Amino acid sequence: MKRWMPWAWAAIVGLLYSLVTLLSWRRLTVNSWDNGIFEQAVKAYSRLEAPIVPIKGPGYNILGDHWSPIDALIAPAYWLFPYGQTLLVFQALLIAVSVVPITRLAVERLGNRLGWTIALMYGLAFGFGSAVVVDFHEYAWGVPILAMAGVAFVEQRYSAVVWWSLPLLLVKEDMGVTVAAVGVALWLAGQRRRGLLLAGGGMVALVLVVWVLIPAFNTGGGYDYTGNLGGDAGVWETLTTEADRKLITLLLTFGITGFAALWSPWAVVAAPTLLWRFLGDVDYYWGTEWHYSMVLMPIVFVAMIDALERRPRLEFPAIVLGAAVTGYMLAGGPVVKLLEPETWQESPRRPALQAAIDAVPEDAVVETDIGVLKYITGSHDDVYWIGTIGDVVPDYLIFDRGVTPQDPVEHGAEHGARYEVVFDRDGYVVARKVG
Repeated sequence: MKRWMPWAWAAIVGLLYSLVTLLSWRRLTVNSWDNGIFEQAVKAYSRLEAPIVPIKGPGYNILGDHWSPIDALIAPAYWLFPYGQTLLVFQALLIAVSVVPITRLAVERLGNRLGWTIALMYGLAFGFGSAVVVDFHEYAWGVPILAMAGVAFVEQRYSAVVWWSLPLLLVKEDMGVTVAAVGVALWLAGQRRRGLLLAGGGMVALVLVVWVLIPAFNTGGGYDYTGNLGGDAGVWETLTTEADRKLITLLLTFGITGFAALWSPWAVVAAPTLLWRFLGDVDYYWGTEWHYSMVLMPIVFVAMIDALERRPRLEFPAIVLGAAVTGYMLAGGPVVKLLEPETWQESPRRPALQAAIDAVPEDAVVETDIGVLKYITGSHDDVYWIGTIGDVVPDYLIFDRGVTPQDPVEHGAEHGARYEVVFDRDGYVVARKVG
């Protein structure tokens, strides 16, 4: 295998996912408020300021929400390209970077034909397509980190496994349990001392982050998501809620490897993410539609490579079944939709949205909804969401009537102020405070 070939495949993967996410942006697809939140944080980091995110509330430090200081590393890219789309491309590139070590491992351990088949399956895995279509998320950092840790595990470079796992503690607070699971995988591989130390260190880090660091930055002095596990219904009832949907997610996660991943000790690293998702009382966690499967892809594919090297007799059934699952998930997915002309068409409302944003001074305090949120955070600093603005009285309101049908003047009266409509076109309305 020529050294440039994994990089070429990675470049193609990066281009595909960049196109998927940028074209979604261009079509004005309303996904969530995440991209606006992360852009406000990265913008603050780029100014060497605390990551205050008004979208989450007045004076809200994002480190009091989720522990993701690693996002500060996007700041240099944002200096050069201060746009919301920068985060989208950055996420696609993080996925693409993970393709290189996994492709090399697959080809070196399993040969060209089998190795490249797995490399193609990995690059097109459903967890990535589902993630990029809903904009940036901090989990993207975990993809190349877990890929490198997993490759080191298969190559029996166990010290490297430990060192590659530690940056996961900066990705998100739940990654502490994943680091502990890496310790379990090391223990299963015969690395008892390293495994126990890493498992213990991961759990200590989890406790420190969730009960000390996040509360120190949180305006309420606590961790806002503790109640998500089990919720009011209780752990067992939450775990069994929509059990068929959760089972399908589990089957697809390992089925994409033809279930070969289950024969590798590295597969245990996937357990914490699957467990907290299925125990969570938020239905977004349970399926394959969002970004939550993104970090599982490098785990299960590295486990697949490890298992097939150990048990060559699994190769044929694993590849046939894995390719079938990959094709099933790929059909109708965001990558295949790049072949459809409408995917490339800009929303006819795009000029009206830009005109609405341009009608608001850059230094104004703005209240808006998720139909506008991610498109305005790049040009305006003090942007709030209608659900978290608190007692702040905005200078301007921008609503997408398709998202927020309420009259902006009536809504403005709830702030104790008077507003007048200064822009109204193609469903976008802007109201300015006049008293």
